[in-house]
Amino acid sequence: MIVVTGATGNVGRSLVRSLAAAGRQVSATSRGIVAADVPQGVRHHPADLTDPETLRPAFDGADALFLQNGGPSAHLLDPHAVLDVAKAAGITRVVLLSSQGAATRPESASHGGVARAIEDAVTRTVPDWTILRPGGFDSNAYAWADSVRTRRVVAAPFADIGLPLIDPSDVAEAGAVTLCEDGHAGRTYDLTGPALVTPRQAARAIGAALGEPVRFDELTRAEARARMLEFMPGPVVDTTLDILGAPTPAEQRVSPDVERLLGRGPRTFADWARDHVAAFR
Repeated sequence: MIVVTGATGNVGRSLVRSLAAAGRQVSATSRGIVAADVPQGVRHHPADLTDPETLRPAFDGADALFLQNGGPSAHLLDPHAVLDVAKAAGITRVVLLSSQGAATRPESASHGGVARAIEDAVTRTVPDWTILRPGGFDSNAYAWADSVRTRRVVAAPFADIGLPLIDPSDVAEAGAVTLCEDGHAGRTYDLTGPALVTPRQAARAIGAALGEPVRFDELTRAEARARMLEFMPGPVVDTTLDILGAPTPAEQRVSPDVERLLGRGPRTFADWARDHVAAFR
């Protein structure tokens, strides 16, 4: 049986469905998960990664674990405690959903530093581990959904600086492959989309999916920072803006790993926009 943490998130929800469709036994867990969040026949257990004791029912009887690194709550996660519960349950294979920042910005406490510490805990204690390091997600564009719905406007900084954004469903498929197939132990995969996507291009793609123009308004860094501080801590905002405005060559590199794992190229941002256009109508 495979445990999927973060099972109601952009990656986890798709992964649970993929595994269930393939006939795998799945135990899905997240803080507020309910039966409606999972396909019929999938076990579900409300649990909190920052409270490892709540994970025991979800881990019972499992031999593999998809561990997301906690996202915004990563700094509250004790990976050793989570892995102790996994070991006690008999789990021997762990696929960790980490972050590109673990390699590109390990000095940043708000980004790569926490992710790297969780990676180190996994690689030092789990016999069969695989690490997935995605960059930015196409689904970050949901932050523009309200302004697109109401005013057909996208407002963002750094209009013409691109990053190789990835569709979360491609990350989920990579997770399914590394959980279910042998040959991935001890490997780290960098997961990106097929090309650099700028905010201006993303706005155009959303407009094309809608069949009507979406205006792009470029924000200054200061304007973007003020908006982001409404829902993100200052250090996270500053590092995020550094990545968006001055990405390193590694952060702009298009990786071949999605194609290596899936046998096909990654989906484009335009593909994602068409698949999720209802959020912007």
